[in-house]
Amino acid sequence: MRKQSVQFEKDKLLGVLSVLTFGLTAFFAVVGVDFLVPTIFVLGFFLVIPLIAILGDSLPMVRDGGDDDVSVESIQTEQSGDDPIDELRTRYARGELTDAEFERRLERLLETEDAEASRSKERVFDRE
Repeated sequence: MRKQSVQFEKDKLLGVLSVLTFGLTAFFAVVGVDFLVPTIFVLGFFLVIPLIAILGDSLPMVRDGGDDDVSVESIQTEQSGDDPIDELRTRYARGELTDAEFERRLERLLETEDAEASRSKERVFDRE
């Protein structure tokens, strides 16, 4: 069984932390807890947010938010470092897939890889 971890997109995490820092700073100012106002403000805006902005991609729970349509399955495949065909073989060996389903998915993967290879060749020729 694969261990799944929660991952946040860097841009969304920075936005949430900014709003949270501002909100907590304003809340403590209104409530009258004056010693926490500068503490929360400095820790949030001058320490946590810049660290996430600079080191965010190297932190295990933060990923770059470039692709909005990335599925959970593709993230798990990237994390495991397995080739999709190897993952398919592993699932077939475990008995999760029937013979027909394995063959159908394998054909689809091979067709996808062939299409990607031909597109990359076309791009190389277009550049030249």
